[in-house]
Amino acid sequence: MTTDYYAMLGVPRDASADEIKKAYRRLARELHPDVNPDPEHQERFKIVTSAYEVLSDPEKRQMYDMGGDPLSANGGFGGFNAAGFGFGDIMDAFFGGGANRGPRTRARRGQDALIRMQIDLPAAVFGATKDITVETAERCGTCSGAGTSSGSEPVTCAMCKGRGEIQQVQRSFLGQVMTARPCPQCQGFGTTIPHPCHECSGAGRVRTRRTLTIQVPAGVDTGNRIQLQGEGEVGPNGGPAGDLYVEVVVADHPVFHREGDDLHCTLTVAMTSAALGTSVPLQTLDGESVIDVRPGAQPGEVLLLRGQGAARLRSGARGDLHVHLNVEVPTRLSEQEADLLRQFAAIRGEAAPRVTSQAAASGGLFSRLKDAFTQR
Repeated sequence: MTTDYYAMLGVPRDASADEIKKAYRRLARELHPDVNPDPEHQERFKIVTSAYEVLSDPEKRQMYDMGGDPLSANGGFGGFNAAGFGFGDIMDAFFGGGANRGPRTRARRGQDALIRMQIDLPAAVFGATKDITVETAERCGTCSGAGTSSGSEPVTCAMCKGRGEIQQVQRSFLGQVMTARPCPQCQGFGTTIPHPCHECSGAGRVRTRRTLTIQVPAGVDTGNRIQLQGEGEVGPNGGPAGDLYVEVVVADHPVFHREGDDLHCTLTVAMTSAALGTSVPLQTLDGESVIDVRPGAQPGEVLLLRGQGAARLRSGARGDLHVHLNVEVPTRLSEQEADLLRQFAAIRGEAAPRVTSQAAASGGLFSRLKDAFTQR
C-alpha cells in the first residue's frame, strides 16, 4: 500500500464516516481552486478528493484496508470524473445530500402557544381549577383539514410532475453542476389545490376561541409554566397540534408576601400590648390563628407559624408563615399621658437618655418610649 489515504485526510484508521466527511469538508474549503488557485493547492485538492472517494465508500474502504488500492485501475487518482465518483459526491460532502428530496408533506405540526394567566395567592398556595379562553388555530370542520372543497382533491403539479422541486443544470470549471430548488408553482408539495375550501382557503385550519379548564398545582409561583400537550395550534392541513404553555403570574396580596415557600406579614401592636403581652387574632390563608405576643416583646421580633406557608411543587410539604412584630409608639401625647410616662420612666430609672450602640438603640422598646416624651 503506497498511498496513505487516512494520512491525507488527517484521520485515524478507525475514523467514523462522519469524521471522514468533516475532515474532507475542512480540507476542501481550504484547498478548493476558487480559494487557492495555485497549481500546488489544486494538486493537493485532487489528492484529498481521491482519499475521500476511497474512504467514504464502504466497499472501497474495505478493499483499501485489506491492502488493495481501489483507484489503481484509474491511474492512481480517481479525479473528478473517475468511475463511481463525480461532482455530486463532492457536493454531498459539502451539503450532506444530493439525492432527490422529493415533495414535502402539506401536513405539519402546529406551533406551540404561550399565554399568561393571573391567579391570586391562595390559588398559588393551595392549587385551583381555572378556566381560560384562548384564541388559536383549530382544524377546519368543513374540509376536516384537507384544505380542498367538497368533492375535490389535490392534483399533481404540472410544472414539477409531483417531484416538488425543479432541477437545473449549469456548467462550471468542474463540469456540469445540477442544482435543485422548490417548485415555485406548488411550493415544494408536489401537488396543487385547484379548488380550495371556502372556509379555510386551503389551509386546513381556522382561527377560533375556545375555553380550557386548567388544573393549577399547589405551590406554583410567578414565572412557572404549565404545559398542556396538544392544546396549541393545529398544524396546517390536518397536522398534529403543538403544545400550549400557560405562564403563571401571582397577584400581590394585601397582607402576605411570598419568599420561596414561606409567607411573611407584619403585625402591629400598641406599645402597652408589647410591654404587657397580648393575644391577637390573625386571619391567615388557612383560617384564623391566634398570635401570642409575649410580655416585653421587641420591635422586629418574628413569630413563626409552621406549616402555614406555600406548598412546595411536587412534594406537598409547606413552608412557614413569618409574622414580623411592629410596636407602635404614640407620637402625640396628652399632658396626662406624658406625666404618667414620666412617672413610669422615673420608677424604672430611665428619666435620663442613655447613649448605647446603634444596634441596641434601634431595637429597644423603652428607648423608643423615652424618645416619645423626653423630646416634648
